[in-house]
Amino acid sequence: MRDLYPGYDVLSKRDTPSWNEQTRRVIDRRLAIDPDAHRFFSDEEWTTLRALCDCVIPQPVGRTRPVPVAAMVDQKMVKNERDGYRHAELPPMQEAWRRALAAIDAEARAGHARPFHELAATQQRELVDGMQQGMLHNGAWGTMPPREFFQYRVVNDIVKSYYAHPTAWNEIGRGGPASPRGYVRLQADRRDPWEAAEAKPGQEPQAYRENQRVGR
Repeated sequence: MRDLYPGYDVLSKRDTPSWNEQTRRVIDRRLAIDPDAHRFFSDEEWTTLRALCDCVIPQPVGRTRPVPVAAMVDQKMVKNERDGYRHAELPPMQEAWRRALAAIDAEARAGHARPFHELAATQQRELVDGMQQGMLHNGAWGTMPPREFFQYRVVNDIVKSYYAHPTAWNEIGRGGPASPRGYVRLQADRRDPWEAAEAKPGQEPQAYRENQRVGR
């Protein structure tokens, strides 16, 4: 995967006016999450969830600080941090996840005689694509529609968890919460000195030098 923001590390802003103490505490908690810890999901559910997270958002091999996506979803379930609304065809969040993970595994066993986490990557993607398109019909889903589960729970919980982590911010050049500093140069194609510089083709060394100065 091409590094669009070489040399950029959002954590270099930790002790600058970009972040206040509340921001630092929140991000420190996210960085302290154990990627192998789970309290809400059973061991079997956890194995399926981790494989699903890796399928939906694959991360580069050897990444120094991987985003603990599955553990972040598990924490959300433990705290029962709901969205304030629910799609009429879906059960409550915790129940929806338990039912879906069992159904995903049932689909994998029915189609390939193996659990989801043992499938080849292409087979996992085919199953996830089927869920997104509403083409899965195993009885384990019950009355819960797979397409709505994908749209309102997979996207909401897995994708949002990923992009709530500093590692993902480095990937997209995000500066994190801008409090108390804020932003000044709001016009198109302009950026403040404390924002990441994107490496356009042929300008990688220049972007690297600029990103090394962010946070200083």
